[in-house]
Amino acid sequence: MPKKKYQVELLAPAGSYESLMAAIDNGADAVYFGVGHINMRSVSAANFNLADLKKIAQLCQEHKIKSYLTVNTVLYDTDLKMMRTLIDAAKVNKISAVIVSDMAAIQYAHRIGLPLHISTQLSVSNVEAVKFFSQYADQIVLARELNLKMIAEITKQITKQKITNPAGHLIPIEAFVHGALCIGISGRCSMSLYNENSSANRGACRQMCRRRYRVTDLETNKEMVLDNEFVMSPKDICAIGFLKDFLAAGVSSLKIEGRGRSPEYVATVVRAYREAIDSINSDTYTLKKVLAWEKKLGTVFNRGLSDGYYLGKPLHEWSASGNSQATEEKYFAGTVQHYFPKIKVAEILLNAQAIKINDKYSITGPSTGVLFGQVRSLRLAAGSKTTEAPVGQTITISVDKPVKKNDGLYIIKPRKIYD
Repeated sequence: MPKKKYQVELLAPAGSYESLMAAIDNGADAVYFGVGHINMRSVSAANFNLADLKKIAQLCQEHKIKSYLTVNTVLYDTDLKMMRTLIDAAKVNKISAVIVSDMAAIQYAHRIGLPLHISTQLSVSNVEAVKFFSQYADQIVLARELNLKMIAEITKQITKQKITNPAGHLIPIEAFVHGALCIGISGRCSMSLYNENSSANRGACRQMCRRRYRVTDLETNKEMVLDNEFVMSPKDICAIGFLKDFLAAGVSSLKIEGRGRSPEYVATVVRAYREAIDSINSDTYTLKKVLAWEKKLGTVFNRGLSDGYYLGKPLHEWSASGNSQATEEKYFAGTVQHYFPKIKVAEILLNAQAIKINDKYSITGPSTGVLFGQVRSLRLAAGSKTTEAPVGQTITISVDKPVKKNDGLYIIKPRKIYD
């Protein structure tokens, strides 16, 4: 019997042109991004503006991937004009779909004939909810709290009951496969609004749950001893170790969280999951590979990696810190001055960091995306070989693909993690 091959979409975050190109270069099938203030990462990600929509759409079309615009916050009456402007612009510029959660945005996108995806913010958790939203939606992002057994039952019922989207296809299900897990229900949380008048549900989360807390008995004023001060900060989701089960549950789109993350994060995570999907389809998915991918995923931003809710276990794994547990971090070193295409060499001015032989590096830029490498040979601008160059020097190094003037060079070093 031939082995089943999964036709699944790998969906990557794009908070900048660098991250967008990193997603494209490393195997994403689609990207999602925000414009302005009515998206769930309006504060944490750089975001784009209306003028960027045409360029983003063209880049995605050129590379044969889909583009999804997030308009997924709670909307107030004062937001409705902007919402309509954004969705109109998305349609004019041939953005593939919008990701929405407010009924005003759902109805408007549906009315003008723009494909829409239901955001996880709506906590779609059962087949009846899927059936209702399928009247409007081309794809549905399930609530993050479901386990794989629940997801499998929903996808089974979609097929059994022939639940279709407006295009007449069985409605695809999307779920988060990697990234931050919020203690709120599908990301819906009022803690930031209550404490700092800054609503997480409107893209302005202050990440109050990622801070240290003490528990005090108000009658005696005695403090409770806690093993972990980060009592509301769960570890990130990482499904790469049980990706075969994830795909077997019928998920059609694997979503990576991280529009506020670096291009290096996007490149590393997208590449790992692209390789994992391809390995499953070629029947070469092994424990050895999983361990290697998990190690690689640990080098970029994470608060520790966990199964989330997917395996049906109690979520007792809390982050040891509100900050990243990445094993590596980057330091800005300099800017590209020139690229010599015939010999594949970049000339770089070291503005901020020295560099030496065997240093790991990344070069990022709006059209370059992110390029990883290791210094194998190092020359000063005059042409002489050296093993190390100080700040202020202009150097040349070999690079694997073209880079552009003013791209940034970053030195990647092991990260010191303090308790």
